[in-house]
Amino acid sequence: MQFTGKEDIEAPIERVFEEITDFQGFERSALRRGADVRRTDKLKVPGVGMSWHAVFKLRGKQRKVDVTVAEYDPPNGIKLGVISPAIEGQMVVELVALSRGRTRMTVTLVLQPRTLAARLMMQSLRLARNNLTKRFKVRLAEYAAEVEDRYTRSL
Repeated sequence: MQFTGKEDIEAPIERVFEEITDFQGFERSALRRGADVRRTDKLKVPGVGMSWHAVFKLRGKQRKVDVTVAEYDPPNGIKLGVISPAIEGQMVVELVALSRGRTRMTVTLVLQPRTLAARLMMQSLRLARNNLTKRFKVRLAEYAAEVEDRYTRSL
């Protein structure tokens, strides 16, 4: 199953890249939402190989997921690999400078089932695909607005 969305952000590409690679900020955000997030690599600088293990509750069940940075290409984007016992996937964030102060962000999320139960769950998600796609795009627009807001406050 694949979800894709595009957003134009009123900020330079370098600044948008800084925002999408603020891994400590994402860790704090997940912790505030009740997830247990633990960094599992020993890298000193951001790059390929960074990884995390997260445990969180979703729909009443404890979920475990491992996330790894598969590609790190400043300021053009990143690719994250995600693996759990039931589902694996990848998220690709591509950035394109439209002008000095405007950036287009394209996010693609691909999920694949690893078990029969996950295959059945994905089938039910396909039935709600329009609703899920709409929610994905709304959340992406909210994130783009947050990035713009943080950029304008820093000026």
